Amino acid sequence: EGTNILDFGTGGGFPGIPLAIFFPEANIKLIDGTGKKVRVAQEVANAIGLENVLPAHLRGEEEKGKFDFIVSRAVMPLPDLMKIVKNIARDQHNVLPNGVIVLKGGNLEEELMPYKRIAEKTELSQWFEEDWFKEKYLIYVPS
Repeated sequence: EGTNILDFGTGGGFPGIPLAIFFPEANIKLIDGTGKKVRVAQEVANAIGLENVLPAHLRGEEEKGKFDFIVSRAVMPLPDLMKIVKNIARDQHNVLPNGVIVLKGGNLEEELMPYKRIAEKTELSQWFEEDWFKEKYLIYVPS
């Protein structure tokens, strides 16, 4: 309850809209630099009656709010994303410490090198059998 999440580069609303459905007590801001994508996310949220999302036409560098978690879906290399998302809140009120959670695929060894001591890499194929999920990962970097 009261968790603030930023979906960085939301596109049409993923993963922010599914998170808003699953966590109705959380506040989720969806940002994207492409206005058309933000309008799609707004229409989806309106169509299903989501009141805990705030779509905004913004580039990540323009966002000034504080968030418990920043989520993204392979928007850019992790080191580049981490340079931009310095707006993670310092107060902790969730079981999982505040941080960045991204969905990424492929060989991530070099990309994760700066975070090798703190990043957690989880294979999505442990939950999904389809071939598409092979070499797809959930990466969590605590703040």
